[in-house]
Amino acid sequence: MSIVYHPELIQGSEEWHAARCGLLTASEMKLIVAAVPEPETRIKADGTPYKQREWKPVADTDKCRAHLWELLAQRITRYVEPTYVGDDMLRGQEDEVYARLLYAEHYAPVDETGFVTNDEWGFTLGFSPDGLVDEDGFIEAKGRRQKYQAETLVECVPTGTIPPEFVFQVQTGLLVTRRKWCDFLSYTGGFHMAVIRVYPDPVVQAGIIEAATDFERRAAEKMVAYRAVMASNARILPTIRRVEQEMFV
Repeated sequence: MSIVYHPELIQGSEEWHAARCGLLTASEMKLIVAAVPEPETRIKADGTPYKQREWKPVADTDKCRAHLWELLAQRITRYVEPTYVGDDMLRGQEDEVYARLLYAEHYAPVDETGFVTNDEWGFTLGFSPDGLVDEDGFIEAKGRRQKYQAETLVECVPTGTIPPEFVFQVQTGLLVTRRKWCDFLSYTGGFHMAVIRVYPDPVVQAGIIEAATDFERRAAEKMVAYRAVMASNARILPTIRRVEQEMFV
């Protein structure tokens, strides 16, 4: 197992984008894995039945296929195309700073690091934590619109769960870092901040590993096909990238 921390990287910088180029990362894991619709009935050691949801690759979705081609293109060109940064994202980035400061004031000091990688599965997964806490934990901070914060405070805090759209990101972060817990911070200025502790879920993480393994297998097959085209007599011509600041939706 090789876990590598990159504290020198600043998230969003050119160097950070270069480090992530072509890698499957935690924030994108939701594109390649999903829940099986019906939970499976299992039996505990004491004979008690319980429901256990399974997590599987979703290779046939448009988003998964698009992400496969995106990462393949990055691996070929070693270039990450710029993406549009909207008002919500800018506000969210500012809110994450306030959430980290508030957490550090009331709970524990937070150390920032730009990127973490782990290649223990024969391929590399990446994760950009919002802060590391001691040796065992990290935080994942989300700046959110107030309607979502209201829902989180009422629906998630009492049950100790986090919004489902962030489960794969957090569980991948726990998988990459092999840390024992994550404190999920849901922040909206004017509301109370929710601090929800998340622990590794072996069932979800098994689904993540299965999906990532399948994704990397298919990416490798597409790379072989690309190289075959490059070695053929196809009518293809090299070009030069002239516009460096294009904006893509």
